[in-house]
Amino acid sequence: MSPGLVPEAVEAYILAHTTPMPAPLRELEARVRAELSASQMLSGPVEGRLLQALIHLARPEVVLELGTYSGYSALVMAQALPEGARVITCELDPERAAFAAEQFAAIEGGDRVDLRVGPALETIAQLTEPVDLVFIDADKGGYVDYYEAVVPKLSDRGMIVADNTLWSGRVAGELEPDDTSGQAIAAFNDHVLADPRTVCVPLSVRDGVTLIRRA
Repeated sequence: MSPGLVPEAVEAYILAHTTPMPAPLRELEARVRAELSASQMLSGPVEGRLLQALIHLARPEVVLELGTYSGYSALVMAQALPEGARVITCELDPERAAFAAEQFAAIEGGDRVDLRVGPALETIAQLTEPVDLVFIDADKGGYVDYYEAVVPKLSDRGMIVADNTLWSGRVAGELEPDDTSGQAIAAFNDHVLADPRTVCVPLSVRDGVTLIRRA
């Protein structure tokens, strides 16, 4: 269960003391773990409640998600949105997109989700309105490009939430040469830190979540 950042007992305690998700989302989580490959990509309730807390504070009108996977995190965010707001979620894999679309049709909040199938950079380029919150949880090699594409799209109080930025703690040590995703995450972290346009803070939530806002 633990991605290696904190002891498993502490991770279990955090989960046990996080307000549970509604039954449909708990059922979706169980289904993802039982049926889908790469179920470690599921955001889960702890990170989900963090995303909802950020939405509660920011009151965004437009949320952009890069990496839909099962649709779980898009639904979590959609259920916390203020009236009239929406989530635009981008997924490259047609099979994952089809699975997520089924969930959006069946679970509360799905009517607030706009699923875009195809390269995320193309979707970002087509956006004409400011984005209030961006959740980056897609291919790690693309993180820097996604960041550069979304920073100019941020509203004045916009925020980027980047997932997996501690890479099970391995970014703090010597990464293996063949760990291309880890190398990409480390490069992303350095890139963001060096950018005078933004202010960032990494949090040790699950596999690492970095919050980034305009400077």
